[in-house]
Amino acid sequence: MASMLLLIGFLIAGLELTGAQSVGVCYGKNGNNLPTDGEVVDLYKSNGIGSMRIYDPDQTTLNALKGSNIELIIGILNNNLQALTDATAATNWVQNNIRNYPDVKFKYIAVGNEVHPGDAEAQFVLPAMQNIHNAIVAANLQNQIKVSTAIDTILLGNSYPPSAGSFSAAANSYISPIINFLVSNGAPLLANIYPYFSYTNNPQDISLPYALFTSPGVVVTDGSLQYQNLFDALLDSLYSALEKAGAPNLQIVVSESGWPSEGDTAATVVNAGTYYKNLINHVKGGTPKKSGQAIETYLFAMFDENLKTGSVIEQHFGVFSPDKQPKYQISFG
Repeated sequence: MASMLLLIGFLIAGLELTGAQSVGVCYGKNGNNLPTDGEVVDLYKSNGIGSMRIYDPDQTTLNALKGSNIELIIGILNNNLQALTDATAATNWVQNNIRNYPDVKFKYIAVGNEVHPGDAEAQFVLPAMQNIHNAIVAANLQNQIKVSTAIDTILLGNSYPPSAGSFSAAANSYISPIINFLVSNGAPLLANIYPYFSYTNNPQDISLPYALFTSPGVVVTDGSLQYQNLFDALLDSLYSALEKAGAPNLQIVVSESGWPSEGDTAATVVNAGTYYKNLINHVKGGTPKKSGQAIETYLFAMFDENLKTGSVIEQHFGVFSPDKQPKYQISFG
């Protein structure tokens, strides 16, 4: 009996560890003061960060990742999608950026990031995904590497309450064939989920504690489901939209989520630290719709990036400063 209890204890510990390992960090390089790729990989390893997302096949990053055992989402930039509608170009891309790096632990290929239905690149996303997938199959890597694309919640026409989540009419014709492709190939949908932007766009209806995982009680009751934080509500809205699109079992990987520390009233070090710490703890347990299922999640981002354009906040999403010092007291495991 004692040995059986010990075995059960190990199994439970293993399950907890699996959940604890579900957090990765996005590695953007839009800065002129960032560490070398080798130093960055060492920083991931020393902090127990087991997964990374990069946005293009940077050769120095891929070389630094060799033998690291860090799981990788590798991206294809939106302006490269049209070229990959050519099957030969896609085969060459997989050869140059995947097959040439057998010691890198590729997990997903993100074919485009936050492409919207009205964008010029929208027509190229699915053909590029299909060609990249075919090249992965030809390399016999389809069981290790899944081909997807990263969306944002702008594609939702309705997101409240979460059970009413649905894609907008404009987004539906764009995303439905992509959803069918993902289901057919056993690949997840990548989604960038930002309670920060939902809150700052609608502060009169959304409370800061709801966005930061600090609400003391239930904020939204949706049938039998109860929501205490905005992250869960956004993610379950997407799951509801997938159900309505005929894909109730399609898994979502949260490919970005973060909170800036500077540049706006709500963008403070305290709020950002609170968000990251609570997000890391929360994703071990799942959403109300998918209770008990750890949410594979990637924090955005590893470093503050001083060359990012647009709003000032875009330069302040890092969990580390460029000098490799942690901005917050958080544990990634």
